[in-house]
Amino acid sequence: MRTARFLFLCMCCVLGFTVLPLQAAETGEVPQLTDPAQEFRKVAAQTNIPWFYIAAIYQYESSIHNKKKLTSGQSAVQIPAQDWCGPMNPNQLDRDEGTIRVFHGIGRDGNKDGIADPTNQTDVIYSLANLLRSNGLTEDDIQISLWNRYEDTMVVDRVVAFARIYNQFSTADLSQKAFPIPNRYNYSYRSTWGDKRGWGGRRMHEGTDIFADYGTPVVATSYGYVEMKGWNKFGGWRIGIRDLNNVYHYYAHLSAYAKGIQTRSIVTPGQVIGYVGSSGYGKPGTSGKFAPHLHYGMYFDNGTRSYAVDPAPHLRRWELQSRRK
Repeated sequence: MRTARFLFLCMCCVLGFTVLPLQAAETGEVPQLTDPAQEFRKVAAQTNIPWFYIAAIYQYESSIHNKKKLTSGQSAVQIPAQDWCGPMNPNQLDRDEGTIRVFHGIGRDGNKDGIADPTNQTDVIYSLANLLRSNGLTEDDIQISLWNRYEDTMVVDRVVAFARIYNQFSTADLSQKAFPIPNRYNYSYRSTWGDKRGWGGRRMHEGTDIFADYGTPVVATSYGYVEMKGWNKFGGWRIGIRDLNNVYHYYAHLSAYAKGIQTRSIVTPGQVIGYVGSSGYGKPGTSGKFAPHLHYGMYFDNGTRSYAVDPAPHLRRWELQSRRK
């Protein structure tokens, strides 16, 4: 038995199985493969689906179905039983690929051990890749498959954007973070989460205010893409960036945008995206109703709803990491 286990572990190393790091669900940072897309590239070679699309759908599914505790070879994605086995399958614990196919489930045996295991990383990645190629192998075919899976244009756009990011950097290890104000500039902040706001009606403060001089650079805190840019009567000139954990980062009250930043632009941690200002609380162009500062907010999306969280703990951790660098 011990010999068999040793051989199995050696085989895992040869095939490139990786240990997914432990992440708490409340951090908004879902477990990612630490290996640079080796597993995705292996499945891509088997299915003829570009590895970055496989990485993108796996990462999106991870953001809405992640686990708190993971072990080596275990998937970060929890595929619902009715999807894995098929909605009409009388056995919602079915692990036989043949009967799963009959009932139109997505579960597949990726590691060829005779079991279509929804907790096994290789089986899940292989199953998602097969789902992507269910309508063909072109870009349009893949997007049709995504639509059939989610029936939501917004989700399809997000997965496609994730694929663009992975493709641009040629790696799946894109977990680096940055504090939104560079170290060499003066700034101050404290948690203002939940404070009352009066302008525009009674509401709570959904973020952290980072006070800095007018024109101080504002940088992206993570890899992601610009999902929203423009005027908001509350936030003034603002930018919304969606990261690979499906978290929306909200930067408000800017005085200007960085050159070249447009909707759908891909950004990196530490990249300048705008400059501190005091815009907002009125019609487009309104400014100076409060001291210059950056309002920074974080909104998590679990696939069914989006909700704000206190960004202060994240900011403190990123601030410390940035100073150490």
